[in-house]
Amino acid sequence: MKAAYAPYRLNFITPGGTSRGVMNYKDTYFIKIWNEDYPELFGLGECPLFKGLSIEDDDTYEPKLNELCRNIENNIPTDLSAYSSIKFGLESAIYDYTNGCRRIYFHSDFTKGNCRIPINGLVWMGTKEQMLMRIDEKIKSGFKTLKLKIGAIDFSSELEMIDYIRCKFSPEQLEIRLDANGGFSIDNAMDRLTKLSLLDIHSIEQPIMAGQWNEMSYLCSNSPIPIALDEELIGITDLLVMNELLKTISPQYIILKPSLMGGLSGAEEWLKMAAQYNIGGWITSALESNVGLNTLAQWVAILQVKIPQGLGTGNLYSNNINSPLEQKEDYIFHNVNNKWALPDLNWSE
Repeated sequence: MKAAYAPYRLNFITPGGTSRGVMNYKDTYFIKIWNEDYPELFGLGECPLFKGLSIEDDDTYEPKLNELCRNIENNIPTDLSAYSSIKFGLESAIYDYTNGCRRIYFHSDFTKGNCRIPINGLVWMGTKEQMLMRIDEKIKSGFKTLKLKIGAIDFSSELEMIDYIRCKFSPEQLEIRLDANGGFSIDNAMDRLTKLSLLDIHSIEQPIMAGQWNEMSYLCSNSPIPIALDEELIGITDLLVMNELLKTISPQYIILKPSLMGGLSGAEEWLKMAAQYNIGGWITSALESNVGLNTLAQWVAILQVKIPQGLGTGNLYSNNINSPLEQKEDYIFHNVNNKWALPDLNWSE
């Protein structure tokens, strides 16, 4: 068995604003595995390193990719416990290779084009005017669930903006999810959550920074808005620690980003453990290209989810990978008539 990896830079059509700054591009890596007797047939996966967020963002990343490829060729196992995105990419490539190297990671009615997955509309941070314009565009596009990233402008303006939306659309017409990316402080979080609750918010992701288990537990117990953990889960792969976190904090939801939490197998462990505590959740892209997004969508399809997922990121980039994945209104589907088209990539050898 042979293996190689290649870097790729994804360029945002519109810069993406978060509480950690504005992103103009996102670097990612692809990995492929193949039988040297049939090099034209290969399993493909994406290792979507998330610079600035992932704990694996350091100068050991490419050396680890190189080590993995050499180890695959020599049939030697590789410790990827600290490299969730590489594990995600490798798992994806193996699923693809096993299923015939056609980018069918998981067989289902979804990959046959017979069903679709509901998604939320993602609204990046910006000025109040920019965000209102983006919200209006999403609603006109047919979205019935919006996820708003907050924390870039002053809180009073954000309240006014959300109040403006709620005055136009009832909770039955439009579900509003918020993502604070840890932007609230311990001192102001409860006051802000209380004010936001008057606007019929479905949930809020990560109101305070990760790592403050007791404080987050207090918020989850007392917040008038259901709280979802996001960054809190990143980098935790030990089953005992996972269990202790969920038991201590007891959130209403968890947000699963497989490429940041132990790959698909790690995300499955989180799902099973959350179910034991009656904790809900959904799957969200970590801004993968269409390669990783196809893996996620096909995996979500076999989970048979009903609520909107955070997988509407395929149209963010000007140079995304052409694939069968399409978005229409507030859902994504697998268009069997569309073909994959990979760009020329600089594969390691």
